[in-house]
Amino acid sequence: MTVQTETASVPAQAAPTFGEAFWLWLKIGCINFGGPAGQIAMMHRMLVDEKKWIDEPRFLHALNFCMLLPGPEAQKLATYIGWALHGVRGGLVAGILFVLPGALFMLGLSLAYALGRGVSWIDGALFGIKAAVLVIVVEALLRIGRRALKTPLLYGLAGAAFLGIFFLNAPFPLIVAAAALIGYLAARRSPEQVGLKDEAIVTAPPAPDRWRQFFVASIVGLIVWWAPVGFAALALGPGHVLVTIGEFFSKLAVVSFGGAYALLAYMAQQAVETHHWMTAPEMVDGLGLAETTPGPLILVTQFVGFLAAFRDPAPFSPVLAGILGAAMTTWVTFTPSMLWIFAGAPFVEQLRGNRRLSGALAAITAAVVGVILNLTVWFALHVLFGRVTEQHAGPLRWFAFDPLALDLKATALAIIAGVLAFGLHRSLIEVVGVMAVLGVVMQLVLG
Repeated sequence: MTVQTETASVPAQAAPTFGEAFWLWLKIGCINFGGPAGQIAMMHRMLVDEKKWIDEPRFLHALNFCMLLPGPEAQKLATYIGWALHGVRGGLVAGILFVLPGALFMLGLSLAYALGRGVSWIDGALFGIKAAVLVIVVEALLRIGRRALKTPLLYGLAGAAFLGIFFLNAPFPLIVAAAALIGYLAARRSPEQVGLKDEAIVTAPPAPDRWRQFFVASIVGLIVWWAPVGFAALALGPGHVLVTIGEFFSKLAVVSFGGAYALLAYMAQQAVETHHWMTAPEMVDGLGLAETTPGPLILVTQFVGFLAAFRDPAPFSPVLAGILGAAMTTWVTFTPSMLWIFAGAPFVEQLRGNRRLSGALAAITAAVVGVILNLTVWFALHVLFGRVTEQHAGPLRWFAFDPLALDLKATALAIIAGVLAFGLHRSLIEVVGVMAVLGVVMQLVLG
């Protein structure tokens, strides 16, 4: 492979002031609906096409780098561009403002959800949103599958991941690690098996102080990341729910390749079946609420943390405990994403030229398709059927349900949501809004 070098830089005449960047990042944080694809497209339009603060090659280089790391791609991309424009303070402002408006909105929705259960119109809206969520997950499965599955090996990895997590209950981190190893080895011996082309990759010279930046960012980032968890353990005891939340979502942040949809299967399994923080239908509700907020879809984790602490509040009131649980979840979910950027940004160009890492990423993305298929089946069963039970026979695990218990109202709403999304090509936020209204009407008319 031929590797050439060039210097990628932001044109001096296009560089904004810190104040200009601050207000633009705040604007982006308030209007970044539509999931990672829409958020990345919006940043491209504003930053590359309109403001011309960063050029096209560097934007794409940054996006490729962010795809190599765990965490929400769009937030990592915002953090990287902020860092490229104004250093660490620029990265902090961009990363925080990208998430903060949506996090505050999600906190309000979580409060309304916890305190408003039993109110007919709220229950109706949530019933309709469940149908929208099912269609949204199917849409994500198709979109990511078309992009990721380019070769027989990648199709095989997706199928193996689905079988492993659905029937063998394999841990999500193990699936990610196995796929990465297979992709790494395949890229070394036969890169076309993981969809890589034998072409030159243009990279910039390495930054001379990159290792110092790496170690400083890593040490400071780890301290900032774990400080709230350590403080909670000292003040409340290592078994307190806030500590459990901090540890669980910190682990999730490390293996969060593939975005929120991939994480949901693993998170749902742990939150519902292991920690018993919530029920499966409530997990579907959380994803539906997250779809209505700006910011990364992975903010659904905040909903889980809120309910976990709200239902185990001592020594706080339920509302205060829920707020603390939401804050802890958001902190340990997004702080690591910013750590990866600050530690790895000086190496961004060299990572682009590493074919083996690219192969590992391609394999992980293929495995994520299988994980999302598992999530799709899991959601469909819990949305469309009244009662679903988990069955085991030796190492095998499956979900049993009564086909005669099909919920006709939920099925009808899911069909309408499918027509809106796939037939009329309406946006996700429109689909969620329409289905919420239809759910309220159905609840008030049919009960």
